This record gives sequence, C-alpha cells and structure tokens, in this order.
Amino acid sequence: MKGPIALFVVISIATCGMPAKTIGQARKEKMDTIYDYSGSGAYALVAGVIKGIGYAIAEALAKRKFNLILIARHWDSLQSAKQKLESKYGINVELLSNDLSREQSADSIAHWCIERKIPLKVLCNVAGAGGARDYLSTSLDTMRYFVDLNVKSCMALSYLLLPLLEKNAPAYILNVASMAGLAPIPVKNMYSATKSAVIFFSYSLNYQLQDRNIRVSCLAPGPVFTKPEIVQDTKEKLGWIGKKMAVPPAKVGEIAVKQTLKGKQLIIPGILAKISSVFIRIMPRKMITNMYGRAGDREEEKKRKK
Repeated sequence: MKGPIALFVVISIATCGMPAKTIGQARKEKMDTIYDYSGSGAYALVAGVIKGIGYAIAEALAKRKFNLILIARHWDSLQSAKQKLESKYGINVELLSNDLSREQSADSIAHWCIERKIPLKVLCNVAGAGGARDYLSTSLDTMRYFVDLNVKSCMALSYLLLPLLEKNAPAYILNVASMAGLAPIPVKNMYSATKSAVIFFSYSLNYQLQDRNIRVSCLAPGPVFTKPEIVQDTKEKLGWIGKKMAVPPAKVGEIAVKQTLKGKQLIIPGILAKISSVFIRIMPRKMITNMYGRAGDREEEKKRKK
C-alpha cells in the first residue's frame, strides 16, 4: 500500500503549505472549554472493548463529567476501567458484561437502561473486529461474526436506545468505523465492507434524526497503535508513512468526543490522515481497489518467500 499512500503524502505536502508550528498553534487556539455535564446527571454509554480507542473515548467523556455505562465481554477489564475513571474524575460508572456480537445483547442492554430510566445523552458504538481477513479463505461463522459485531450491534443499539436519547436531547451518537471503510480493500474485504456500512449508516441516520435534536457522528481513524500487531502490520504495509499517519489512542478519543459534541459528521483524526482521506474518496472505485489489491498481493508474495 506504499504506492497510493505515498502519492497522497506528496500531494498533501505540496498542498498543505502551513508550517507544522503554525498548525499546532491554530489547533491550540481552537481548543474549546471542556464543559461540565455533572449538573444534569447525564450518562454516556460506551459499547465496546474498554481499552485502546474505547477507553480513550470513555476517559474523554469522564473528563467532561459524564457518568458512564461501560460494556465489554471481560469483567476484569471493566472493573479496572471503572476504578481508574471513578477515582480520577469523580463520576459514577456502571458496568455491563456482554458479548455485543450476540443477537440478544442489544435488547438486554436497552432493557437495563430503560428500566432504570437512565438519562442517556451520548451513545458510543465502539465494538468491532479488525485485522486482515481473507474473505475467500475464512469460515462462514467468521463472516457472520464480523457483520454481527461491526454492523448489527451498532444499528440495533442505536435503534433501541433512541427513546432515551430523544428524551434527553440534545443527544449524540458516535459510531466508530475506520478509514478502511472509505475504500474497497481486497486484503481486508470484510473489514472495509463492514466499516463502510457503518459510515453510510451514520450519515443517513444523522439526516433522519435532525428533527429529534440527535446528532450522529462517525469516527474513521487511520492507523492507531493499540496493539503490537497493529504496529507491525502498519510498518509492513505503509512503512514510515504509516508511522506518520498514526495518532495515539488518547488523542483519538479526545478528538472524537470533542467533535461529536460539536456535531461533526465524519471525524478523521490527524492532518495527514484527513488529507489522504479526501484523495481516497475522490479516486475512482475501480482504481483504488486495484491499487490496494496489487499492494496486498505484493505483501502476500513477500510472506510466501519468507
């Protein structure tokens, strides 16, 4: 993938024109006051793994004094997150251990919230499966898992929790996708396809909920180094450009929450990733598919030779 991304970088450098220091200063000047939502007793629900981007989003919300409902499969991770966030920010954190890929998960979560009349103001659909999976060589169960976790859980929770969000409007939905959802990527066929579904769903739902005073945002980050294998994969496929595009998880979470509360529709952290995403979106689909496909073929060929 070095070819297409390198092209984006060259064009980005040529068109950007603003020195890095000036960009940093402009960013600092635009920093908003962190509003305190504690007086309203408002809650934010973060559905997904409570580490990496998920934890960063939860912390950015806690910083703004939202009480939290955290959902993940592993109880130990949930308890650890609860202890850190409550002690650091003085908020209330509720925990639900749930596998979001299961059919009945969304129903049980919504029932729990509605029964307790939670003053829900923010819903964050973070859960998702990533990695490079070859559609032609994986199992049908894996395909179903990807769709259930990456797409169905997001759509089901948004639908079932709408009554609570509407009651506490203005309210917000943040869906987490990826820059991979902006283009067809043969080596990540299922991942890019499901994340593309999340992006289009978010755009459409935002339009549909305007009259209910609910804004829908979609986070589509480039490389985020949350695991050693992601670092390795990024270095192999994107080289130094991937390292330059990468944004730390804590920064991604802060940007995501800040821009969601401002009503931004598509959130892409990082200047280089943002500019690259423009070129990815305007290139013909067939061309970008062929470029990513050939790059993936070269990587597979290198692995076979090793």
